[in-house]
Amino acid sequence: MLEQKLSVLKQKIQALKQVVVAFSGGIDSTFLLKVCIDVLGSDNVLAVTAHSLAITEKEFIESQTLANLLNARQIIVKSNELDISGITDNPPERCYFCKKQLFNKFIAIAKEHGFDFVVEGSNFSDKDDFRPGMVAIKELGVISPLKDIGLTKDEIRQASKAMGLPTWKKPSYACLFSRFPYGEKITPEKLKRVSEAEEMLRQHGFYQFRVRSHGDLARIEVLPEEIDKFFDKCFRSKIVMEFKKIGFTYITLDLAGYRSGSMNEQLREEDRAVWKN
Repeated sequence: MLEQKLSVLKQKIQALKQVVVAFSGGIDSTFLLKVCIDVLGSDNVLAVTAHSLAITEKEFIESQTLANLLNARQIIVKSNELDISGITDNPPERCYFCKKQLFNKFIAIAKEHGFDFVVEGSNFSDKDDFRPGMVAIKELGVISPLKDIGLTKDEIRQASKAMGLPTWKKPSYACLFSRFPYGEKITPEKLKRVSEAEEMLRQHGFYQFRVRSHGDLARIEVLPEEIDKFFDKCFRSKIVMEFKKIGFTYITLDLAGYRSGSMNEQLREEDRAVWKN
């Protein structure tokens, strides 16, 4: 089944002839960029990466390292989402406005270089999540080939491993804006605080995690099998001290553990239905 999907993917990419790849350096976009280069050649592929407050500096640097590894041409686009009306107040449709402005920039770059198509790395596992940004992507005519042919996140990891990509076992990342409950104003200071808190967890050896910010309260999500680490009093005290040092007043552990898009749990069904992609 996977081999068949990969064959269809290559055929679809081949038909495009030249593409701009929205490249973040994550599992999906790295896999997509690799396939595009293998099929079309590096001269016919352009990786475009956003440098913004929505991603950590570590992720941005990793994207450059990976682009070099794949021998990809990369263009960096400066993006300040907090200057865009409708984003700083963090409404449920925030992602729609973010994607709209960002992919318009990518499309402009594609036209500037004579490319007709922009592709991005959403996968089939994303289809049931609340993703207003996918509506913007569809409206702009951006292609989501991994999603379109039914490639799941697990299949992309499996194929990435077979291709020798270091990202096959990389944790799933997400826009830092997703760390805040809808309706809470997002500021550069809050984004920096969340980024620093998550880097602390990374330094302590956690694999997949999120620090959700609720005002001055940090809600830590880690994999269920790693929750036991917090039962050690010395370790727990260290985390509390580190988090308070960067500005959190209250530090909590989410006993449900890590799950993608946990802020969407507060949404009403009618909110979800409006942005169903």
